[in-house]
Amino acid sequence: MSPQTFDAVVVGAGPAGSAAALEIARAGRSVALIERGPFPGAKNMFGGVVYGRILDTLVPGWWEQAPVQRWVTRRATMVMTPTQALTIDYRTDSWSRPPYNGATVYRADFDPWLAGLAQDAGAELICSTTVTGLIREASGRVRGVRTDRPDGEITAQVVLACDGVNSFLAKEAGLYPHADPGHFTLGVKEVLALPREEIDTRFGLSGLEGADFEIMGCTGDIPGGGFLYTNLDTLSVGVVLRLTGLTKSGRRPEEVIAGMKSHPVIAPLVAGAELKEYSGHLIPEGGYDAMPQLSGDGILVAGDAAALTLAAGIWLEGVNFAIGSGAAAGATAADALAKGDTGPAALSAYRRRLEGNFVLADHRKLRRAPDFILSERVQHRYPAMVCGLVEDLYTVTNPQPKPGGLRAARRQMRKAGVTLWDLARDGWTAWRTFG
Repeated sequence: MSPQTFDAVVVGAGPAGSAAALEIARAGRSVALIERGPFPGAKNMFGGVVYGRILDTLVPGWWEQAPVQRWVTRRATMVMTPTQALTIDYRTDSWSRPPYNGATVYRADFDPWLAGLAQDAGAELICSTTVTGLIREASGRVRGVRTDRPDGEITAQVVLACDGVNSFLAKEAGLYPHADPGHFTLGVKEVLALPREEIDTRFGLSGLEGADFEIMGCTGDIPGGGFLYTNLDTLSVGVVLRLTGLTKSGRRPEEVIAGMKSHPVIAPLVAGAELKEYSGHLIPEGGYDAMPQLSGDGILVAGDAAALTLAAGIWLEGVNFAIGSGAAAGATAADALAKGDTGPAALSAYRRRLEGNFVLADHRKLRRAPDFILSERVQHRYPAMVCGLVEDLYTVTNPQPKPGGLRAARRQMRKAGVTLWDLARDGWTAWRTFG
């Protein structure tokens, strides 16, 4: 049987793959969008927030049709110790109206919607199909993919690898160096059911308002962080754990989540909730310095497959970078197809596209962030120091006089084992990282 032939093949119908297929189909090219699950989003797991600015040009007025749960109008960054918590809590009415800032979603709803737009534009969605390898010429040029379907091979002039973290297609093409386990985290999440009215009451919300809590200091001796997001009638609660630290600890991820949920600040928010779902997924958090080569001879790499997840403290973003990179990959492929050249020189325009927008600009700017955020002092000593300092300042010490801010700060620095040199060095690193 002759193989099916398309101008382009996109492997993976997540946000990156669907955005790529959408751009290629809109350019009038034939494109197959291959998904191993029974439908897009069936096998996807993520915390729960999508930031929509990248959709403004790709899908104008997307907020009128996208399947969102709640619009995030409240963002909180929390640092905690086992008995304390300090929260910077921000909310604004401007995020509750178009064009919105972020939304909580279920990937099982969002991914089919985005893939459906690609289908409407002319892409052929092929589900329940696993890509087993690349078709390559003797020169090494990629010319399609092999699948587990009876008809087997699908040939194309360009393949877009959007096949997720640890992309085996990028590795087979020689684009991925040896993966360092230290560049990966494990994200684990529980979906907890609560009545919508109860969620509104506990989080001070109304209508479609939603809350996004990012938490540091909740993972014990394992470098990482936590999150809590509100959906209509569920909460997404989870932790992100550095893989090497998790292995060394000997603990199970569900134990870490249970510990965070039992914290005196978190426990009232999740009390009485019913566990509906538990899931886990590897996350590429190595940042700019851990990315593979993004293009080759007949192949492009986007989304998690290209390690394009931004984990930088208050910025925990993935879907918007997936969509941005996928759209850029699709546009590059369409241009190359129009010129009749999908070789490495032509496809290298993809990286230039990413450098010209937020995708690589943000990753380059924040390239030091993953190691800084997951460092021992930032993870453990500074949360204890800051929480202790605030407790000292807020504690009324009558009949003793108030200690004063400088004295309290020195006391908490000593307790946390932080020196002035540590503060200076980490302050300089933070300035270079985030400034």
